[in-house]
Amino acid sequence: MDYGHDIQFGYFLTPDASDYREVLRRAQLCDELGFDLLGIQDHPYQSRFLDTWTLIAALAAQTNRARLFPDVASLPLRPPAVLAKAAASLDVMSGGRIELGLGAGAFWEAIGAMGGPVRSPGEAVAALEEAIHVIRLMWSGQRGLRLAGEHYPLRGVHSGPVPAHPIGIWIGALGPKMLNLTGRLGDGWVPSSSYVPPAKLPEMQARIDEAAVSAGRDPAAIRRIYNIMGRIGERASSDPFTGPTAQWVDELTQLALRDGMDTFILGLPEPPGDQLERFMAEIIPQVRENVAAHRSRS
Repeated sequence: MDYGHDIQFGYFLTPDASDYREVLRRAQLCDELGFDLLGIQDHPYQSRFLDTWTLIAALAAQTNRARLFPDVASLPLRPPAVLAKAAASLDVMSGGRIELGLGAGAFWEAIGAMGGPVRSPGEAVAALEEAIHVIRLMWSGQRGLRLAGEHYPLRGVHSGPVPAHPIGIWIGALGPKMLNLTGRLGDGWVPSSSYVPPAKLPEMQARIDEAAVSAGRDPAAIRRIYNIMGRIGERASSDPFTGPTAQWVDELTQLALRDGMDTFILGLPEPPGDQLERFMAEIIPQVRENVAAHRSRS
């Protein structure tokens, strides 16, 4: 299934608190090379990591073109009205370069240790659905907003600022209820290959599409963003995302044309060495060329 979106690429940047200069160097390198996105995981309870939103703000001020997003924001530790204001503010400040990856929560013991709510799976999905409505209201520019929510009520708040561009809400979803929610309300889906290998994508895509159609939406309106953990190797491998450049080109082309993934966020070994440069020079142009050639024949 090819949904027809332009093919984009990004880098999964680790927010390593021990070496901010290296974090900044990689972000600026990706920006200079022409990567479309920088995705930054959000684990506020992780002592080894910088705060994701603080880091995004700093990187947005020191890059020029790449869009940035939390991959994905930990909702239980990010109240959605404040999260919406932070995202909109950074979008205005960066000239429209912010997207919003959003998750229902994971690592609940760590969340609880930081003072956040520890939710059951059902509560987490319900809270996420409510948060999506809150966030979109907070981006509307309307005044006196009210929402009778169980988790995140609004009681007359004035929204603003309005984002500089329509920020996408990309949902990190794995289970059936989360996939249904993505189909009904999400602007994008963000799975990771470490949890969702390529073989699992078709059935999960089908669930999202069914939910979208049931909600009166076009499934093609939902972007499909894939966090890919791997490395360029020298020998062909039966494992995905570990072979030479030709294998990578074939795998990503198939993911785009057969499985409907349109954006690839690359998680590379630490340190990545020259792999960022090799991806941009040897893999990304060929994947885009392959997809464009196939679409021109269709």
